[in-house]
Amino acid sequence: MSRLPVAERRERLLAAAFAVIARGGVGAATTRAIVDEAGMKLASFHYAFASREELLGELVEQVVHAEATALELEPTVGSTLEEILAAGLRRYFDGVRADPARERAMFELTQYAMRTEGMQPLASRQYARYRRLAAEALAEAAARSGCAWPAGTDQTAAHLVALTDGITLAWLADTAGAPTVTTTTRVAARAATTTAAEDARAATTTAAEDARAATAAADERADAALAFAA
Repeated sequence: MSRLPVAERRERLLAAAFAVIARGGVGAATTRAIVDEAGMKLASFHYAFASREELLGELVEQVVHAEATALELEPTVGSTLEEILAAGLRRYFDGVRADPARERAMFELTQYAMRTEGMQPLASRQYARYRRLAAEALAEAAARSGCAWPAGTDQTAAHLVALTDGITLAWLADTAGAPTVTTTTRVAARAATTTAAEDARAATTTAAEDARAATAAADERADAALAFAA
């Protein structure tokens, strides 16, 4: 082990810390538990990291950068906007069901970053990345279905991330009482497309109200001009 490069030591310790957190939470991730999980000696830990807090900070950063997709769309599934989103959500929730320990660890690390002085920006960056990935997926879904997001992809992506986060947490808390993946994805996709429709109606209503207000103002000016001329 003494010949193991520092970079490899760090990677093994980070992987071990993630595994411990997935099983028992951040509180269980003591220095001793992490080195035992990694099959390393305690001295190896202090050779790679100055402290447990440094390791956990690096782990949060690693999680943020390693999160490849929040909603990955299948290239050949679906033709309508709702079908495309439902297929993407189904893939996402299949991943959650396949590795719930990983999802629990993700939530644990987010909470840890939010509670720890100096690490709050990491949680903000984590969710900014989620929203960016969701926006990219929504843009692709709109292009493939020939639709558009009236409120823009960024705002709709924020709703989608909040929606998937809530559903994921509810499932992790009560897997027995959670609805099936098929039902969940159908409802979530419908909710996303409904939000887009509501945004479109709101935009149309606002435009109509602006037009009516402009017409009324023009009528008032015309009446005032006629009264002055008389």
